[in-house]
Amino acid sequence: MVFGGIQKNSFIDYPGRISCVLFVSGCNFECPYCHNPDLVKCGPMASPTLNKAEVFEFLERHKGFLDGVVISGGEPTLQKDIAGLCKKIKEMGYPVKLDTNGSRPQIVKQLVEGDLVDYIAMDIKTDPFHYSPVIKKGIDPDSLFSSIRTIMNSALPYEFRTTCVKPIVDARIVETIAKTIKGATLYALQRFMNNGVLHPEFFEEGSATYDDNELMTLKSIAKPWVKQCIVR
Repeated sequence: MVFGGIQKNSFIDYPGRISCVLFVSGCNFECPYCHNPDLVKCGPMASPTLNKAEVFEFLERHKGFLDGVVISGGEPTLQKDIAGLCKKIKEMGYPVKLDTNGSRPQIVKQLVEGDLVDYIAMDIKTDPFHYSPVIKKGIDPDSLFSSIRTIMNSALPYEFRTTCVKPIVDARIVETIAKTIKGATLYALQRFMNNGVLHPEFFEEGSATYDDNELMTLKSIAKPWVKQCIVR
């Protein structure tokens, strides 16, 4: 398990809970707008990487204050011992939220069926058929669809998320995604902040940011297809 950092407390990353966020290092995507570029490159976010002993010691010391753990990245499902990490955290009494890009459906299924996660947030970057070449070359959209089905068919609370960044996401794409996750309990449209991103050169020409009115328009497009759509 390669940890890239820890956010010691968060009131927003795990809905309804005070959580810490464990960031794992390494990702199989190259999203130009990624705000954790060091993790994508398999490095730490800031200080030297953590080890398991330090993570578990921190969680033990913060029982009674924290009531949830978020595992984010990078992409957690790339880690060979992700199931073991989730199991250990749950044995300590913490519910686990997983942030994933959905590219490894077999791991998502393993975690769900093994009762190793309690909440899943899956990022849908754009139309699943159009991930290549900007998000990942050669991505099989069926892997994304498989993760979506596993998540929606589970009894777990979950959400799907799309970062609204031009030109990767537009009104047509939002509608396509919303139809793909038709009936989903929660679809979050996320604002793009153009600072500290993985590939700043991608955004050198023109504005990639949607204003509030444009985001509300995208929300109105998605809303009929899902149970709840929000902008964050």
